[in-house]
Amino acid sequence: MENLLRPLIVIGSSVALTLAVGWATDRLLCKADDRNHGTPLWGLLRRARVPYQLVLCAAMLRGSYDQAQLLQRHQAAVGRALTLVLIGSAAWLAIRIAAAVVETSYSRYARVHRDAARVRRVRTQVELIMRVVSAVVIVVAAASMLLTFPAMRAAGASLLASAGILGIVAGVAAQSTLSNLFAGLQIAFGDMVRIGDTVVVEGEWGTVEEITLTFLTVRTWDERRITMPVSYFTSKPFENWSRRTPQMTGVVYWYLDHSAPVEAMREKLRDILRHCPAWDGRAYGLQVTDTTQNTIEVRALVTAKDSDDIWTVRVTVREQMIAWLASEHPYALPRVNTSDAPLAPNRIPSPDRATLRKAYEFPRTGRG
Repeated sequence: MENLLRPLIVIGSSVALTLAVGWATDRLLCKADDRNHGTPLWGLLRRARVPYQLVLCAAMLRGSYDQAQLLQRHQAAVGRALTLVLIGSAAWLAIRIAAAVVETSYSRYARVHRDAARVRRVRTQVELIMRVVSAVVIVVAAASMLLTFPAMRAAGASLLASAGILGIVAGVAAQSTLSNLFAGLQIAFGDMVRIGDTVVVEGEWGTVEEITLTFLTVRTWDERRITMPVSYFTSKPFENWSRRTPQMTGVVYWYLDHSAPVEAMREKLRDILRHCPAWDGRAYGLQVTDTTQNTIEVRALVTAKDSDDIWTVRVTVREQMIAWLASEHPYALPRVNTSDAPLAPNRIPSPDRATLRKAYEFPRTGRG
């Protein structure tokens, strides 16, 4: 009877104590979160309650398992299994705590600083730092788990002796991976591209959605995702439309007839922009930039606060200007003269061929 009660008491008390301590800790974190609405730290720490309880339970079972006198033939194997669970749950807990602290620091920084570019830069750095921390913790935990096996400890000396050769071989084999890793760190702390930046890569326009240590994801305007190695951004040129400031200048072109009313178009452009909420009011202009034997090229410059608004301003100006020209000045639209076309106001019509022939004929007399 004692052989059955002892294990039940040891295991039951460990589990019960773990649940009690975990519940009490969670209640304390809830109260701290309610009292401190300005910081998300306590709410984020609540996400670590599962690994926290695993650490407590594994630690108590590992310390009291010898007193349970259960499965004595497999005592070493059970003890090693509990040690592995303890190491894994401790690594999980460390990652959750680090994520909570880093996320809290970023939230405070984002509230204090209103500069969107600086906030995106810090966000990119925070994301990559967390990935590095997670990778380091996982590697250390995996190495600690392997060292719990006697065979691994015995092989440690030979592994250290051959570490130099293995490092060279691994470096050559993983050259592209290592280049992407260092490129990711360079992007994070070199402020080349950040999460939320508007970029143009390989002729595709989109927004940087995710940056990892090895790849970068760009979400295009039509909601496609382009995944590229981060080394691309350190070895090839690309356009970053929000490098320092998201403000942009857009261009709209029209190809019109030589009789187009340019001055009236300038006034119409001003009226269109005044009623366009996406225009930031910084600047605008309209000029004739080129001419051919059939048309003239008219260019309008408009400004907006970011890439999304500049697109809205451009399409609005283009559509409304074309509609205005078609209704008020149809003669200004390009055409192929296969028949009579409406003339511009105050324009003297050119004489036709019959009139010219009649004007140049000599008056006939009655002689021979």
